[in-house]
Amino acid sequence: MRTVLVIDDNPAVATALDLLFGLREIRVIAAQSPEEGLALLAREDVGLVLQDMNFSADTTSGQEGVALFRAIRTRHPDLPIILLTAWTHLDIAVDLAKAGAADYLAKPWDDQKLLASVENLLELGASTREVSRLHEQRRKRHRDLEARFDLRGLVFGSERLAAVIELAGQVARADVPVLITGPNGAGKEKIAEIVQANSAVKSGPFVTLNCGAMPTELIEAELFGADAGAYTGANRSREGKFEAADGGTLFLDEIGNLPPAGQMKLLRVLETGRFERLGSNRERQVSVRVISATNADLPAMIRDGRFREDLYYRLNTIQIDIPPLAERRDDVLPLARHFLQANPLGSGKRLGEDAEQALLAHAWPGNVRELRNTLQRAALLARSQIIGATDLGLPLPASGATGNGAADEPDRAAIEAALERAGGVLAQAASELGLSRQALYRRLDRLGIRRD
Repeated sequence: MRTVLVIDDNPAVATALDLLFGLREIRVIAAQSPEEGLALLAREDVGLVLQDMNFSADTTSGQEGVALFRAIRTRHPDLPIILLTAWTHLDIAVDLAKAGAADYLAKPWDDQKLLASVENLLELGASTREVSRLHEQRRKRHRDLEARFDLRGLVFGSERLAAVIELAGQVARADVPVLITGPNGAGKEKIAEIVQANSAVKSGPFVTLNCGAMPTELIEAELFGADAGAYTGANRSREGKFEAADGGTLFLDEIGNLPPAGQMKLLRVLETGRFERLGSNRERQVSVRVISATNADLPAMIRDGRFREDLYYRLNTIQIDIPPLAERRDDVLPLARHFLQANPLGSGKRLGEDAEQALLAHAWPGNVRELRNTLQRAALLARSQIIGATDLGLPLPASGATGNGAADEPDRAAIEAALERAGGVLAQAASELGLSRQALYRRLDRLGIRRD
């Protein structure tokens, strides 16, 4: 139940407030001295404090109230405090408001104004505490992941990526092929590094090959090596990626670009550990953990006859899906700050509030790679130590120009997606959508979305 602590030496004040707040199902507990009030705060779950400014007989300076306010703020920095003051103490109340008091009301107070202020502060306080609790849970999980796994310096803040890391760390211990899926620039190679770093072959080599960055006629030679004369320009024997990765991990990015002949040979290596160099009849044996990645729809490629079904099922004994950055909004600012500080040109610079808002509002079609490039450019071009939104060079959001803000209102799909990511926690979903909790309630009611 929502609880308000009233600290006032006049018991009639607490009685009157108990009657007033009882109409809104708000519980009132009372203390008649600062010491009693602080003791109640230590053992009760209080959502808001209403405090007087004087407690001793014949004392009118307000300094007792100042001392109490500071004591509460020291022990409970996020707890909202409303000051009840006589007109002669308004100047002190204004000073305390600047120091963090949520509101101040003169005695005798206006019931409706006081109720409105208390309701709003309790709602805001509950949301703040819920978000703080969720943030602490998230920090705890991140610390747990960092203690259990070698994360290879990965920077993250979202629960979506935390779940990916958890899965990567778990499958790392099993000597089975892993398929990592996700859009370009989402961080598939970094997840592959985490799998390697936590595997039984972590001391072995980590070799990469981007199958989409090479002509198809050379991919096989890169994978399996070639003897001299195997193809035009092969003047000497060369070692392939499988030989280089022996005893370690081979990461094959954009596996969907592997030509049919290469797919057949890769399947054989996965099944037997054996292969032949191009132009050679001598069979070679290797022990290699294969991790592959793709942004392609491999099942669709199988239906079109462009990818072997048996290879697909051999590659994805375990599949790890990385969501795009647009679905991991909590990763944006930690990554942006990391990229800024990692750049020598960004040393001592920081993101302004408008820049952070612009980063959060952007759709990031290029994912983490686009974010990194954006911060590198801003570090180079920003003339001030504080990077503003204009320094980022991001395209302006499309204007709906409706005149009523409807273009900025999240639609049903966005709200339902935010609720799913937040596990149904309305405070977290509202924060992600940039709405107040009450605004989210109104949209849920209007769209017919259940609050549970």
